Amino acid sequence: MYQPPSLLEKWIQENNELVNKCKQEAGGGVVSRDHSQSSLRWCSSEFHKLLRKIQGIPPHVDHTQLELAVVCNTCVCFTAQSQFSEAELLLKEATERVLQMTGNNADTSDPLVLWRAVLKSAGNTALHPHVLYLLCLQWALWLAKCQLENIGELQEEMTSLCETVCDGVGDGSPSEAKRRLAKSPLLVMDPKRLTELLQICTSIAQGAEKLNEGRSSEALSDLQAASAMPATRALVAYTHFLSGSCLAHMNRPQMALQCYKKALETDSRCVCALYRSMLIYRQLGNTQAEIQALRLLHSTLMLPPASEPVLGGIHPISPSLLLSSQSLSRLFSVPSALSVLYSLALKCVLSGRVTEGVEHYLDLLAALHSEDQHAVDAEVSVLPRMLELYLEAGTALLITRRPADCMALCNEVISTTLELVPEKVVLEEPEERIGGDARGLSVEGEDKVAMLLWAAAAYLLQGHCHAHLKDWKQAVTHYTRCINLVVKVRLKNRDFQPQIPAADVNVKHGKDLCALQRMKGLSLAWRGISFTQMDQLREALRDLQLSLQAFPDYTGAGLWCGEVLWRLGRKHEAAACWEKTWSLTTQTSVEKLPLYLQDPQSGPLLDSVELRLRIQELGLT
Repeated sequence: MYQPPSLLEKWIQENNELVNKCKQEAGGGVVSRDHSQSSLRWCSSEFHKLLRKIQGIPPHVDHTQLELAVVCNTCVCFTAQSQFSEAELLLKEATERVLQMTGNNADTSDPLVLWRAVLKSAGNTALHPHVLYLLCLQWALWLAKCQLENIGELQEEMTSLCETVCDGVGDGSPSEAKRRLAKSPLLVMDPKRLTELLQICTSIAQGAEKLNEGRSSEALSDLQAASAMPATRALVAYTHFLSGSCLAHMNRPQMALQCYKKALETDSRCVCALYRSMLIYRQLGNTQAEIQALRLLHSTLMLPPASEPVLGGIHPISPSLLLSSQSLSRLFSVPSALSVLYSLALKCVLSGRVTEGVEHYLDLLAALHSEDQHAVDAEVSVLPRMLELYLEAGTALLITRRPADCMALCNEVISTTLELVPEKVVLEEPEERIGGDARGLSVEGEDKVAMLLWAAAAYLLQGHCHAHLKDWKQAVTHYTRCINLVVKVRLKNRDFQPQIPAADVNVKHGKDLCALQRMKGLSLAWRGISFTQMDQLREALRDLQLSLQAFPDYTGAGLWCGEVLWRLGRKHEAAACWEKTWSLTTQTSVEKLPLYLQDPQSGPLLDSVELRLRIQELGLT
């Protein structure tokens, strides 16, 4: 005789239909984040409605098992949407319901005490499996909210939970499984898979915190154990990456590189491992390996973003939700693709691979001028300003003997800045110094100096271009324009120090001031060299001597000053000038200078061997 389904069976059926619908949504292929979130909102709303219906009748053991299953499903959906407060409230109500059903009461607001009481009261009852799953979800919430201390306090209970859930609960025979499946409420997320995910994510999060606290050795041991846990390739790669970070912190760079390599072999898109490898190569001075790592990093960052392996609905709680601590964010952070491309371009030029560097600079400028301006604007703030990039790209073009292209970029800089350069710039020193740090430049003052610096640098580069083409008259004209801009800057201070400070002045804005000093020295020196090529030796000597006053360590000016003295018949003075120049040991590292303020690698050069032979013939050695 037909019997209509009971209320319990109807609710189980309704729950199972909702679960199946959620899984169908996820199983339909790759879906957008908006669609996934919309689906989760609908599921959580429907599960919540069902839960309120179940809670509308007096508690019963069978009904409570269903109720806890629906609570679990609702909590999963809330957690996946980062609605942690709503999920916490449901869990608190569920634990109180369990205590009520088992005839116990825990009059406390401490969640740790409450969970221990619930686990104890439900230990030998039919509610036990559901309570364990509720604890899994509480574990997930604590992890997502970076409350690792709570997880640590319940470490023993968590270990027991993992063993119980992973071993399975109940009779595992096929007939029993089928019977249970037909009469039991389904769950949105498999408890075993969730537990495995929580285990490795907790190990990763705890490892990052220990590393952040300086407990690298302890973190390394835990992370190496975690690498053997069942998990996706991306999560296992994170354990290798963090092991490498521990070893790098312990000053073992080669072992760190091995761990980073293992992370990349496990997951080729583990860009944080690639980035940290590049930093270690830089630290070790392995320039070629650094360039290769930068190239690979840029290529990887340019790939379409990988979606998390359809964790959207079948496994709504994703690893990224659980790994959101500040320590992990710092460790996993990498520069933008445009920043990496800039670093690659600059490193190639500085290491002599200038043709490659030029191509990277041109790619960078093309990207910055692309139609996808919204995406570019988010990354521009971490790059040098556009006009500086023009100057650096122009310098690289000049080195590769493309002066026309270099001059075109310089014209862009000049047309943008020249009308904005003031007639006079005064840099004022503050009345008080705090910790020896002079912060006398306002934002407006900085902008004025920057505009002047870029315009002057553009003229300097154009002078180099004309010198490369042996058009000495035009070279003199452009070097003069550079000098006329640089001398507009004055430094005002109480101690009446020089107008442009010496190279060893260590102030907050010393970089700009030293750049101006070097630019003055370079422009005077190269105008003097140009005069030399035109046989205007008096003017050449004047400029070269002024250059040495502004920039005493510039060996090029010293050698050419000696050459001019020699041609003027002042050979003993020339020899003394050369000897003094060769004795200079203070050299500014090229890495610390703007690219456009380094010595041009073109134009007339003097052979030191030939100069020494002249001194020998003079009988001074």
